[in-house]
Amino acid sequence: MHTILGAGGTIAVPLAKELSRYTDKIRLVSRNPQKINPTDELFPADLSKPGAVASAVEGSDVVYLLVGFDYNIDVWREKWPRLMRSVIDACEEYDAKLVFFDNVYMYDRDSLGRMTEETPHRPTSKKGEVRARLHKMIFDAVEAGALTAMIVRAADFYGPQNDKSVLVETVYKGLLQRKRATWFGPLDKKHTFTYTPDAAKATALLATTPDAYNQVWHVPTSREALTGKQWVDLFAKEMGLRPKVLALPVWLIGVMGWFVPFMREMHEMMYQYDRDYIFDSSKFEQRFHSTPTSPAEGVKQTVHASAE
Repeated sequence: MHTILGAGGTIAVPLAKELSRYTDKIRLVSRNPQKINPTDELFPADLSKPGAVASAVEGSDVVYLLVGFDYNIDVWREKWPRLMRSVIDACEEYDAKLVFFDNVYMYDRDSLGRMTEETPHRPTSKKGEVRARLHKMIFDAVEAGALTAMIVRAADFYGPQNDKSVLVETVYKGLLQRKRATWFGPLDKKHTFTYTPDAAKATALLATTPDAYNQVWHVPTSREALTGKQWVDLFAKEMGLRPKVLALPVWLIGVMGWFVPFMREMHEMMYQYDRDYIFDSSKFEQRFHSTPTSPAEGVKQTVHASAE
């Protein structure tokens, strides 16, 4: 049984589709799960309630943790460690492998120009501190011999039917409304983005590869590093529009945070946009002979899927 905790999300939906290539035993867990494949088992649950995680995990061979919490540091500090503790305990109790889908917030900000699985952890944001703590919880259990697990990491992402992507929300939707795309920080900095179908396909493959466990993997992400301006131009070209963009300086994000809660939460993460942000997935590409989707193809599929 492959169990997805946090079914219905940006990565969970394409992951469930990909897992159907490997098994017909897929359990979808969320407050209101919906079938992705005909044979999916639906398991409605509030994972914050005592015993809910253990009940959802029981009978599982592999557990995928893809839960998303509100983008709020107080929520993250309260809920993430508690949920991770429950998931680790349940996986240990029922001898299930854990696959945690993670981001790069814990990485050293001075190393964003080339991020690999070996990039040092030196979080310089409050959210990064939370993610570093989750990493430690997992690998403490692995090193103790109590848990078999892996962490799968992606860069900022984009793709079809994706309302959690900053690139989609600020660039694609801005242009779609015949207004201007918005870009955080300087337009001349390079920024790689993971295409979500690539991330889902890679996660399913890794989870079904026994020797891939007890380590960190970066999902395949194109090495074609575009600048902010080039991303805007690429979307505009695919949409048949003139590329118009508003570049928001980092200091302005801080001012906007006084009035807009989301911007207040984003401000501490703006270091990811004031320098080159290059996500290296060579380890996965070499191990599985994989070629990531190009930005041109990814943007094409994102635009066409949204237009349907």
